[in-house]
Amino acid sequence: MANITAKQVKELRETTGAGVMDAKKALVEAEGDMQRAIEIIHEKGEAKAAKKANRIAAEGLTGVYVDGNVAAIVEVNAETDFVAQNEQFKTLVNETAETIAKGKPANNEEAMALTMPSGESLEEAYVNATATIGEKISFRRFAVLEKTDEQHFGAYQHNGGHIGVLTVLEGGDEALAKHIAMHIAAMSPKVLSYKELDPAFVREELAQLNHKIDQDNESRAMVNKPALPHLKYGSKAQLTDEVVAQAEEDIKAELKAEGKPEKIWDKIIPGKMARFMLDNTKVDQENTLLAQLYVMDDSKTVEQYLESVNASVVSFVRFEVGEGIEKKQEDFAAEVAAQMKN
Repeated sequence: MANITAKQVKELRETTGAGVMDAKKALVEAEGDMQRAIEIIHEKGEAKAAKKANRIAAEGLTGVYVDGNVAAIVEVNAETDFVAQNEQFKTLVNETAETIAKGKPANNEEAMALTMPSGESLEEAYVNATATIGEKISFRRFAVLEKTDEQHFGAYQHNGGHIGVLTVLEGGDEALAKHIAMHIAAMSPKVLSYKELDPAFVREELAQLNHKIDQDNESRAMVNKPALPHLKYGSKAQLTDEVVAQAEEDIKAELKAEGKPEKIWDKIIPGKMARFMLDNTKVDQENTLLAQLYVMDDSKTVEQYLESVNASVVSFVRFEVGEGIEKKQEDFAAEVAAQMKN
């Protein structure tokens, strides 16, 4: 058996990222042949990765990388938040974002074939990371955004990278682009404007809002408060010219019934119409960026604020780690009971 030195173990660890015992075992098996030991580490890494393939990885980090007029945002998952905070994992996330920005792949399959700064493919890097870190490490998704020389990127990562946002702004500056990214991180809009909302989604969301009103009305009835009316509309997409015209006629009829002089209607109607629009675009306010009240100036919507500074949002991407992944639910009571039984 070859005499394995500490120097060889150190060299193999630095080359592959393997643990001390894994490196030593590989060198013993390879009889001191460094190249063969590297191959053994990789082979066993693939075996370890395969064993972990069915595990749920819903923790992790987002990564953002800006390279001139190209930027990338990625989500990389691990099984536990503890592993997501170690330096090896963070380096993997950052190098993945850099590789994606420079390679501009069309899909995950193309992304996995790209070459990382270390010289290995993205796919190899994740197999090796799973083997050396000891948890399932997976590359989940990415987006690549591009801009012109006149446009601005806004990049923001919240809570150490649990949420990542990239924006592209026309007009304004990088500071404003970042502020918009911060708003998106906080308010979680799904799309830019009401024009992108699916009609079926609007109907479903409106039904949920009215269900909540029904619940509120049950509570109000207990204390003899008047019931709140149902919302008829939820999005600007539903407010056709005919609907808006009818709303104005209804307001005029209301003012007449109240005995308000017709000569002052012009001063009252704009405010009531603004209220009508606000009350009947609740779905937009919840789900679209431009209709939300701007967190930096809640006297204006994002759209109104941007118009006031001659800027507009071209596009945005928001990733929140683990969103949409069904996480494993731990039954700690059952786990303790099982351990006591054993």
